[in-house]
Amino acid sequence: MRARALTAADTESVLAALAAEPVKNVFIASRVENGVLARQATGTVYGWPGRRPHSFLHVGTNLVPASAGDDCLPAFVEAAGKRRVTQSIVGESRLVLPLWDGLSRRWGRSWSAIRELRGIQPLLAISQDPLVESDSRVQPVTWKDFDSYYGAATAMYREEVGGVPPREGYASYCRWLISTGRSYGIVSDGQVVFKTDVGATAGGVAQVQGVWLHPDLRGQGRSAPAMAAVVRQVRQRHPTVSLYVNSYNTRALRLYERVGFTQVGEFATVLY
Repeated sequence: MRARALTAADTESVLAALAAEPVKNVFIASRVENGVLARQATGTVYGWPGRRPHSFLHVGTNLVPASAGDDCLPAFVEAAGKRRVTQSIVGESRLVLPLWDGLSRRWGRSWSAIRELRGIQPLLAISQDPLVESDSRVQPVTWKDFDSYYGAATAMYREEVGGVPPREGYASYCRWLISTGRSYGIVSDGQVVFKTDVGATAGGVAQVQGVWLHPDLRGQGRSAPAMAAVVRQVRQRHPTVSLYVNSYNTRALRLYERVGFTQVGEFATVLY
């Protein structure tokens, strides 16, 4: 049975299904809440099986599967197709890794040739006050600090993803983050020295991404109070804050544990 492209008429049932795992499914749920099913120019969501699907695949810049089981994967391989338009596959590792394998076997190098595989990324969440005091300097980033914020965001991208982000597309994304109040930072002497962003929100969950501290300030215990402040501020609107991190980044894992995050799942990312 083939997966079908969902429409606005499916919105209510899709959100109800995704609500079973709100932390794991926050990305697709956020896209659905923002109207992707009605405006498919910004991405397509496929559902499987039948009229009331319980498994979903977002196809856009990111290929993101969401399902309680893996019997949907053959249909999702066909739905994704030979022509790859995505820059990454991301989601639960138990789905991402076999999906990538299936795409590679079915369609060849367009999917099999990758830049990097991050196979184990603990998914963390916190639903209570942080365990450490907050840095009171953390505030939403404003337009007057955009140039410095964009420099920090570019430095984060270079460290985390590699290379230089596409100027216009990435700058537009950063402007959107600031305009929607999703960017938080510390500005010192006119420079953003700490930043992070809320990338997706849905169902009472906010997923944080792009955490960065200026290299000169690392190893001084400054990250935990800054993250605690972000958690406290974000939780005023979204009771649960989540993020995922590479398993080899032991310093970050210790930081998030100190703040009060606990592991609730495991993600994986395939980068093209």
